[in-house]
Amino acid sequence: MVDKTETKKVEKDGNKLKKLEDFKNSDENMEAVAKDGGTPVENKADKEIEDVKIDKKENKKKGKKDDKKSVKVEEIVELEREYVIPLKRSVLKAPQYRRAKKAIKTIREFLAKHMRVEDRDLRKIKIDRYLNNEIWFRGIKKPANKIKVKAVKKGGIVYVELAEIPEAVKFVIARDKKKLAALEDAKKSKVSKKEDKKEDKDNDGVADKVSEDEDKKSGAEKEAKTQKAAMKTEKHTTKGAHAKKTMPVRKTLK
Repeated sequence: MVDKTETKKVEKDGNKLKKLEDFKNSDENMEAVAKDGGTPVENKADKEIEDVKIDKKENKKKGKKDDKKSVKVEEIVELEREYVIPLKRSVLKAPQYRRAKKAIKTIREFLAKHMRVEDRDLRKIKIDRYLNNEIWFRGIKKPANKIKVKAVKKGGIVYVELAEIPEAVKFVIARDKKKLAALEDAKKSKVSKKEDKKEDKDNDGVADKVSEDEDKKSGAEKEAKTQKAAMKTEKHTTKGAHAKKTMPVRKTLK
């Protein structure tokens, strides 16, 4: 927020601007300009006007920065409290087939009152999933008579969770965290694969890099097959390795 001192400065700057503009358009200024044959006095007036305008802009920027800082501070401020909320008295007033719902509503009303929520708006109270499951654990007809809760207020919104977590619920929380971690890893791997793949110029549904690797492998396999076939043909023909050897010469009998 802008301080009173800053508002006074802005008012003074406005008055100064009016005086300078009046002085610029005055007869004394015009006579001085005509005598000197230039515009030294007029330049001075223009410079002062520009300086005042720059100061006004800086003051406005400062005011905006202060507003942003105040908003950030409000978001950072936290209020943490633990409550044991009694539910039995309010729950017994409701019919049996609505008692768990009534218990959730009483938690909201209790926290809206004690955490000083604006206008006691129940929508500003966010109940944790595991707390909700704990109240509904025994069904809609038999919710817990009381429950210990941890409430944290951030930026006008109250986040509620269990203060004392049972072992069964701890197991469920750990399992859910593992599932979330696995999903995040899968997303990261998909993103990395997409980044590795280059553009598909052929529009054949296969990346160019992958298609090049496959072509190289198939070419090498074809060459190996052709070489094997050539070796077989050489073995079975006279022009092969046997042709190089000379036939044995029999000496005539003396």
